Formats: sequence, structure tokens, C-alpha cells
Amino acid sequence: MTTPSPSLPSIVIATRESQLALWQAEHVQSLLRARGHAVALLGMTTRGDQILDRTLSKVGGKGLFVKELEVALEEGRADIAVHSLKDVPMELPQGFALACVMEREDPRDAFVSPGYASLDELPHGAVVGTSSLRRQVLLQALRPDLQIEPLRGNVQTRLRKLDEGQYAAIVLAAAGLKRLGLHERVRAVFTPEQMLPAAGQGALGIEIRGDRHDLREALAPLAHERTWLTVTAERAVSRAMGGSCSMPLAAHGQWDGDTLSLRAAWGDVAARVPLVRAEGVAPVHTLEQADALGLAVAAQLRTAGAVGAL
Repeated sequence: MTTPSPSLPSIVIATRESQLALWQAEHVQSLLRARGHAVALLGMTTRGDQILDRTLSKVGGKGLFVKELEVALEEGRADIAVHSLKDVPMELPQGFALACVMEREDPRDAFVSPGYASLDELPHGAVVGTSSLRRQVLLQALRPDLQIEPLRGNVQTRLRKLDEGQYAAIVLAAAGLKRLGLHERVRAVFTPEQMLPAAGQGALGIEIRGDRHDLREALAPLAHERTWLTVTAERAVSRAMGGSCSMPLAAHGQWDGDTLSLRAAWGDVAARVPLVRAEGVAPVHTLEQADALGLAVAAQLRTAGAVGAL
């Protein structure tokens, strides 16, 4: 282990205490320690972890997973918070900043089932678990016959419910399963054409207080420029649509040279209207250009009939 340098700031990481959140925090901890920082973890239980009997869209959204961590930053008990970016609200509270976006893991969704190798193999009317409205509308578009039921809890809890027979299959983020060494649970991975990922899915973001310029400098070597540009475009779509976990919205970018192709999809949970899709392509070199691409794609969605939050 690298000996901490007294000239570098010591850092406390606020983290949720789920196995996946701890993996993410420990990953950042090891990278910062390798650069000479003394780094400790502050484990916390958030409201999002405590409320498991209702879907997030009905109890305040994914911001429930980050609020307590932000309080720890505000009070000085922690210096940084490591988040799965898809759980981070599109607008951070005043006084906070996203200081770093790290290189993305697999952004796709994974099909997990003990008895079936793919979505196509599921019998008519099979029960599939997910509490993501995005996944729900995309699953309904692929298999209107399926019965989609809520599924909350950490990764291990969701897998246990699957193994107990409560569901024929569940859909989880491939990134989380890979990070936890659960590759063998993945029966199939959905292509973006089948199931467009959520904005920021698979990417880790590091949040700080906006006035901590020392931490911006310390975190800069961990940042991955292309991932940051991509998720900025994706999150711009969601922000423009008023997106949160209460909106069935997908946004995903892919690179071809210096050109970013950004696709988005919006659906109606009640399946009264077909999926609305939009796509934009532009050369992207700055966060401002990425944001502009996202706003243009969101405008396409609205023109095509997608309804944003009021």
C-alpha cells in the first residue's frame, strides 16, 4: 500500500452500506490511496435503503439514496460521496457539485433467471420483477403479455426473491452484477436496441461540496473524459424532460470517432400509446456540446409526443 503523503488532503468517503455501494466506495478508496491520500469510509443507511415496501416513484425518487450522504458532506463529516450516476438527481442541490465521472462499466441491462435463458423463452404471462418504470415500458414493448411486478432491495435481496420463486425472471443492471463478481447470474444481456439503458447507467460519479476546490484537483486523475461527456448528454435529456424515477425514460450515448450518437425513448406505463423514440448525432468535445445534444434529443421526444414532468 502507498504510504499516505502529508501534503495531500485526507479524504472521508460517505457511502451507503449495501454491498454494491461499498464496492464502489472501496474502489475509489483504493485508487485515491494509490495516489498517496489517506482515505476512510463513512457508512450510512439512506431513506432509499429503508423504504422497501413501495416503489421509488411513489416515495420521492432516487434522491432518497443520496440525501443523507449530502448532509454528511454539508456538515463536514465526509468529503466526497460516490454514487451510481443513474441514482443521482439531474439537478444537484445548491452548494454541491459533480467533481468527477469515472470510466463506465457495462451500461446495459441483464436478464437474470434460474429457469430461462432469455426473455423470448419466458412463457406467456410470466412474472418479471423490476421497479424501474423505464424497464417496465421497454419490457412491455418487447413482450406485452408479461406480468411486470415491483422489485425493491439491494442486489442480493433481489436475487434471493428470484430464487425463492417470486419471479420467473428479473432485470438488473449488468454493471452491478459484474462489480460484485456475479457474472454467472447473467443469463443474457439486452442490447441497447432491445432495451435502451438509463441515463448514466454503469457510470460512477463523485459528489463534493462546491467550494472544495482542493478535492476537484485530487479527483481529476480519476475522471474519464468520454464517459463524462456521454453521461452529460444522457442526463441532459432526462433533465429537460423533468426526468426522475417517476418517468419511464431511457437515454444512451455511443461513440463513433469524435461523434456521439444519442438515443432516447419515452413510454407510457399504461401502454396507451407506443414508445416514442428520438436520436441525435453530433461531434462532441465539451460538456456544453454534450448538453446541447441532449437538449436537442429531448426536444425531438416532445415533438414526437413524449410528455415531460410538469
